[in-house]
Amino acid sequence: MSQDAAPAEPVTSLSAADWVSLARQSLKSADSVAAEQFGPDCDIEWLLRSRAARIEQLIVQAWQQAACSACGLHLFAVGGFGRAEMYPQSDVDLLIYLAAASDPDFAAQQAIERFTQSLWDIGLPVGLSVRNAVQTREAVADITVMTALLDSRPLVADETAIRDLRAALSDPELWPADAYFSAKLQELRQRHERFGNTSDNLEPNIKEGPGGLRDLQTLEWIAKRVVGVADLQGLIDIGHSGADEIQTLRTQHVILARLRFGLGLVAGRREERLRFDHQRELAQRLGYQGERNRPVEDMMQAFYRAAALVRRIGERLLQRFEEQLKGTAAWAPLSDARFGLNNRYLGALDSEWPRSALEILDLFIAWGEQANVKGLHSQTARALGENLQQVPAYWNADESLKHRFLQVLRLERPAKTLARMARLGVLQQFIPAFKGVSGRMQFDLFHAFTVDQHTLSVLSNLEGFARQLEDRRFSIANDVFPAVRRPELLYLAALFHDIAKGRNGDHSELGAVDAREFCLAMGYSETQAGLVEWLVRQHLLMSQTAQKQDIDDPEVIRAFALQVADRDRLDNLYLLTIADIAATSPKLWTDWKDQVLAKAYTRTRLAMRRGLENPMSDAENAHETRAEVQQLLVLRGHAAEPVQHALTQVPQTLFVRAGADQIAWIAESLLEIDGDLPLVRARRLRGESNDLEVLVHAADVEGIFSAIVISLDRLGLEIQQARVLDGNVGDIFDIFVVRPLDLRSGMDPTRLEQSLHKALQGDWTRLKPTRRRAPAHLQHFRIPTAVDIRPGQGTQAGHFLLSIICNDRVGLLADLSCCLRELGIAVHDARIATFGERAEDIFRISGPALTPATEQPDAMHSLQEALRLCIDGERTQ
Repeated sequence: MSQDAAPAEPVTSLSAADWVSLARQSLKSADSVAAEQFGPDCDIEWLLRSRAARIEQLIVQAWQQAACSACGLHLFAVGGFGRAEMYPQSDVDLLIYLAAASDPDFAAQQAIERFTQSLWDIGLPVGLSVRNAVQTREAVADITVMTALLDSRPLVADETAIRDLRAALSDPELWPADAYFSAKLQELRQRHERFGNTSDNLEPNIKEGPGGLRDLQTLEWIAKRVVGVADLQGLIDIGHSGADEIQTLRTQHVILARLRFGLGLVAGRREERLRFDHQRELAQRLGYQGERNRPVEDMMQAFYRAAALVRRIGERLLQRFEEQLKGTAAWAPLSDARFGLNNRYLGALDSEWPRSALEILDLFIAWGEQANVKGLHSQTARALGENLQQVPAYWNADESLKHRFLQVLRLERPAKTLARMARLGVLQQFIPAFKGVSGRMQFDLFHAFTVDQHTLSVLSNLEGFARQLEDRRFSIANDVFPAVRRPELLYLAALFHDIAKGRNGDHSELGAVDAREFCLAMGYSETQAGLVEWLVRQHLLMSQTAQKQDIDDPEVIRAFALQVADRDRLDNLYLLTIADIAATSPKLWTDWKDQVLAKAYTRTRLAMRRGLENPMSDAENAHETRAEVQQLLVLRGHAAEPVQHALTQVPQTLFVRAGADQIAWIAESLLEIDGDLPLVRARRLRGESNDLEVLVHAADVEGIFSAIVISLDRLGLEIQQARVLDGNVGDIFDIFVVRPLDLRSGMDPTRLEQSLHKALQGDWTRLKPTRRRAPAHLQHFRIPTAVDIRPGQGTQAGHFLLSIICNDRVGLLADLSCCLRELGIAVHDARIATFGERAEDIFRISGPALTPATEQPDAMHSLQEALRLCIDGERTQ
């Protein structure tokens, strides 16, 4: 046994069965003690070492029991066990080494089997390799094996075996420093790509994700192989790193290790991802306090900030390793002679840089004006990190520094520069409120990224509009952006729109106050500051109007236009809205939402042009649209008389609320049939879109809406919008916007038409929604179900408005439609809005069971309860 091994208690007096029983109890007891000792202030490094030491003691005893040493075998700990870092549920990685060139003989094989069986019997998850001297040298050619052995330490081995293994690792022909560095760097980048190059996910991977524990281990492996130091601490002695950098990495290691250790305790199994299932309990174990979701959000913010620091300092160290191998190139000065490029890394040429905050912002402006820069030179990055305190809060900044910040907003790519400033901590210094949202997650399924990353993505989307980049997600953004008078004001609105998230109060109101104060302090006029303030305060207005209200109703557009008031606000608000939604979650932005918001924009702009005081009457609007549709169809080659006949069948309300293209599509569909119903047509919203528009023209019979909705659900389609219109002769025109639940499989419009037509020709009265198991993570996001029914007003008089707020789930609309059918309630319109785990749906309904609440409150209450039970899945099937 080597001197490094833990002392093993003698076990010769115990039978194998007795030893296994005692070892299991010992391991269980040690794990229970570790669980009790774990907490917000525990010494996590000591916990990891002590758990490793206890496991080592048991392993050495099992080795003695199996009499392995007598067979010429040697035992080494490798991987995480070799580093003496043993997390709950982690594998125990071992190498059994045979110094000879031959394979183990029969006696050795028997000993290995006894040893392995003992470890499994006591419940240790063992990862075991058995190699002789030749096999070890061959295996080291694999970088994974090489890396695992870099962390090896002897448990029971003589000096010859230890020396042989070290010699195999130090062979200069196997993984020379430059080859090892390149391979590990590529491995790191590929691993980061698997996670989208961001740690700011809702359920991040503590071990493998960017900025996680694996990044720290990679830095240490490279330090051992490239520089020859025992650990990262050794980099300080050779001047490769500063003590502050290594101490920061160690501090972040403690945060990450504590999270991973606690996650293993809470999950009770091997788990590296901070899943929703465990976040609340883990936050409690770590001592985070506060109301509602605050403990989880604070814990996650600590993780995101730790990961960001690991990545920031890690990039510097990797660059220095590269310089160590390739040597330092000559500096090539830029036009601003204070800065230059070295191996395509940007750096300050003054060894005393930065002498002021002004020079720090000048660096980012110079960076923003350069193309093909790999990053910031490690020396400059370190100097920046050590001098961040030189950057004052904006209210303490002098005029020259404020002017420099405004120069950043006026660069060709301001979003990219602001993202760099945020990543390196400068933006948080200049705008302290931004520090509060750095790494701030929101415990819901609507926001896929932290607030700061979301904000930077919004800015990036706006920058794309400004540069007129082709992006099929946005149909009219590039047409609207050139009309924006002061793009920098729009960038500022984006920067501040969520800056008050996590504070007590309405983040839009609080952020508007921050935005106004900033703008005035920066020298903007009252009018300019007022625009930014208004955009931040109202940044949700257009989204909520388009998704929750009927923008085909001229009154809705007129009311919205009155709130917006002028064209400049409309342009800015539209661009901010689409950039915001698209940056919230990759799944949230759809072609349908693009079209809805584009329609809201164009209709509002048209209403403003015509004059809000004298809006066009419904009759005038209908007449104008009808003439446009007729002209369009005649140009497509249709005869005038059949066109006029088809248009008499189209619901007249469409001529007030729909566009000419949609009405023409419906009319052409009518021209293709001889009166046989149902008529089913489908088309893509545009190009290669996954979103489809579906028309069902059928006889107006009880339950037809439910039949359509259930059929679409059974086809694996998610309904985003439903419009139910009464025809002129006892028929209906139902129009839906749908998208496949599985975007990989897609849905061909022709196949959809055929499948839906077949379903509606059968006995659809017996159709029932498909039963699907709700995703487990939804249980962590419980939205109290609210059902409200009230009489319609104005144009909706005679009908009732049913408003439902609840947890979203697959098949929800199908279940609701089935319930309404059984209750004898007809649906005339539906607005379907989903915000992550939250569904907010509004239906216009009628039926015998509906009477004013003041007349039959008990009946109305019973109806609401029936719908609640349906939504919550408690109805009898």
